[in-house]
Amino acid sequence: MLATGEQTGGEYSLMWELCPKGSGTTPHYHDQDEQFYVMDGEITYLAKGKELKARSGSFVLIPRGTVHSFRVDSETATLLNSYTPAGFERTIMELAEPAQTRAIPPADRPAMAADWETFANLFAEIGMHPVQEPDVLREGRGEV
Repeated sequence: MLATGEQTGGEYSLMWELCPKGSGTTPHYHDQDEQFYVMDGEITYLAKGKELKARSGSFVLIPRGTVHSFRVDSETATLLNSYTPAGFERTIMELAEPAQTRAIPPADRPAMAADWETFANLFAEIGMHPVQEPDVLREGRGEV
């Protein structure tokens, strides 16, 4: 976490992320604008039904209310992920275990240990809205 809503008066948050191949989110939208700056690697974004291939040096803006998802295509991807206004960073800060090093955890380690009710309650609080539609970026991989 590089900047939190607590530090910015609720206006902005910024996270440094190291993501393994195949990681990303299923379709959702939120009440914040989301920005990605890809520092290293390749990522496929899907927003408004259109795919965008982003690689090192790419900037991607996802306006609030836009259904979107993404998938890391390279072995790893390093990115800056920010939200305006802040709020979404709470999912990481409240539901995940803090990293001890800047390394990808073992594949068998769960990313977050909270139950779905805890997720749903926090998502409602911060304006995160999962969408029940096929995960097009993962079709053919046994995921929906």
